[in-house]
Amino acid sequence: MRVSIFDVAKKSGLSVVTVSRVLNNAKTVREKNRIKVLQAMKELDYHPNAAARSLAKGKTGVIGMIVTTLQDSFLDSIVQTVYSQLKDHGYYLALSVAAEPMEQGVGTDLIQEDRVDGMLILSAVHEEPYVVELKKRKIPFVLIDNQTIQPSVTNVNVDNYKGGYEATKHLIDLGHRSIAHIRGPQFFLSALERERGFRGAVEDAGLEPYAIEDGAFSIQSGYDAVQRWLKKGSMPTALFAADDFTAIGAINALWQAGYKVPDDMSVIGYDDQVIASQLRPQLTTMRQPAHQIGRVAVDQLIKQINGLNKRSVTTRLDSEIVIRESTSAPRQL
Repeated sequence: MRVSIFDVAKKSGLSVVTVSRVLNNAKTVREKNRIKVLQAMKELDYHPNAAARSLAKGKTGVIGMIVTTLQDSFLDSIVQTVYSQLKDHGYYLALSVAAEPMEQGVGTDLIQEDRVDGMLILSAVHEEPYVVELKKRKIPFVLIDNQTIQPSVTNVNVDNYKGGYEATKHLIDLGHRSIAHIRGPQFFLSALERERGFRGAVEDAGLEPYAIEDGAFSIQSGYDAVQRWLKKGSMPTALFAADDFTAIGAINALWQAGYKVPDDMSVIGYDDQVIASQLRPQLTTMRQPAHQIGRVAVDQLIKQINGLNKRSVTTRLDSEIVIRESTSAPRQL
């Protein structure tokens, strides 16, 4: 038979109210009574029902998180950090993967049925439907890598303009003058900002872009862009790819056509995916601070839940360049 709170009260010789106060860490309980209750719980091997305690406190002890994919080591690192940080705060993480905004049955049930104390929205393609619903239900939330500028919403993102500028400037500083960019999908704010950084660096150096090609943050889009240059019979000496997957696709196409990286073309990516350091040549890239992003997002959310953040907060972090083998000075002909 399952031990109940009544059994604990009887064993300790105290009232059910006192036992309940001990379970909820009330400061009004005398220390000697607290010890009696804890000893009775130990002897009876009593474990309080988590759901009941959450109901009594008016909280679930759960934080929801919506992501668009887990097939990405950068996003995966953020999720792992969030999980670890929430665990330290005594929260469980409920994860939903939604490829489309407010996808039926994915993420919406966490919000609409009040199953969570707060929400984290990670790199959603369209975050606005979530923002509207969360505000309506007054659920604390933080946007991570948001796709629209949201000054009225607490958000954590990376300065992608600065990252795009520094990636391109690295190529310029090496001596490259014919530099191309394969951009990401235009509905991603990060892609737009990286392209803007590329344009800014090229313009400041008094250069013109060799080309700006459409991409999809994918290996295939990088491969296809280089194939177009090969068919045209003209190649840049350097490439800034909007992400590491695009860079990998470009390197594959170059290798297949007999071009060497970085001898014939320097290539720099973005994100510092796990595979970036495992490629041959190892990929030069812009490393996003995944762990810092996760820590800041959780910190901001917990402050909201505890009523410490009355206003929205925007945090913008910096990427850092990781120079490996895929970039070098242009070959002298």
